[in-house]
Amino acid sequence: MLRKNRLFTPGPTPLLPAAQSAMAAFTAHHRTPDFRTLFQRVLADMKQFIGTQNDVLVLACSGTGIMESAVSNLTSPGDKVLVLTAGKFGERWTGITKAFGCNPDILSVPYGETFSLTDVRSKLTSDIRAVFVQATESSTGARHDIQAIAKLVREHGDALLVVDAITGLGTTHLDVDAWGIDFIIGGSQKALMMPPGLAYCAVSECAWQRMESSKSPRYYFDLRRERKSAAKGETAYTPATSLFAALGAALDFVRSMGNGDVAKGRESLVNNAELCAEMTRAGVTALGLKLYASSPAAALTAVTSPNGIDSGKIVKEFRETFDAVVANGQGEMKGQLFRIAHIGYYDYLDTVGILAALEQVLARTTGRIIDFGSAVRAAQEVYARTTEVTLVTQ
Repeated sequence: MLRKNRLFTPGPTPLLPAAQSAMAAFTAHHRTPDFRTLFQRVLADMKQFIGTQNDVLVLACSGTGIMESAVSNLTSPGDKVLVLTAGKFGERWTGITKAFGCNPDILSVPYGETFSLTDVRSKLTSDIRAVFVQATESSTGARHDIQAIAKLVREHGDALLVVDAITGLGTTHLDVDAWGIDFIIGGSQKALMMPPGLAYCAVSECAWQRMESSKSPRYYFDLRRERKSAAKGETAYTPATSLFAALGAALDFVRSMGNGDVAKGRESLVNNAELCAEMTRAGVTALGLKLYASSPAAALTAVTSPNGIDSGKIVKEFRETFDAVVANGQGEMKGQLFRIAHIGYYDYLDTVGILAALEQVLARTTGRIIDFGSAVRAAQEVYARTTEVTLVTQ
């Protein structure tokens, strides 16, 4: 049987064909009017994609690079910061803040859980200089209540709120300016349907002011230098030119989803992820499987492996039978769960297809008798209800 390789991982994600073509064709030098025009258009569109009036920067690095830049630009050695951690990427905040000499106060909850707002409030003392959190913890599939956390942060002193929304932007409704998010981070290989290699951030005026007094070392990630160059239509250092071409094509696609409006296209993109996630949750539940996260995200669905089955066996069966790549658990969660993403160039048919494949995979790996079609039907019912289509039953 013919097999097409398909990605169902939280990153890299399925690529937009127009972005691939643009990336392959682009040859302009980065200090030319052609690139300057592209660069300025991309920065303007990125404001609409993120949903902010704040300055937006795009750098050649992974999302972790911008995570590091947030710490190096906004803190000084010895600063007390609050890290909210509920998975492997929350733990990354802990590692980065310690590497730059901060004194992190860590609010940790078990994998798959989210934070009690009472606990967050109790940690927000007047000496906290910054709060670091994920919008979506992609190692567990959990979604955090950024709006409520932002409200608490705004009520307590001058702490800056830094949000890793690398898998959240384009899959989750986030009102950056109204909520008061000071620094939000995204990555090219997620909802923007591109290869890895670019990361971006929106930075509030309060965050820019903090950079003038922060003492941590930085050079390539000195965002003040990048901001100064961006104001002239250039990057401070050599950019990933072909990836900027791909980003321009991706933003054009988002614009087309909004009938010429990038912001409306972003809303459509988020709604697509929310619908595909709801369909997937209904499908896996219909098969008797349990969701790993107590507050599931739209970017991906983390599914607890059936009793006695190492999730690596399920991941392997997906790949060997269908050439479909789903993600295993990370770190201590390896073998306990598998993750199906709904992000990137991903739609209804991808959702139905992965659920149909899951039925076959479970039959092969668990020895259970599977009611074939049950997961697909549950997903179809969600789609029909959400899109107001009358479902014809026999």
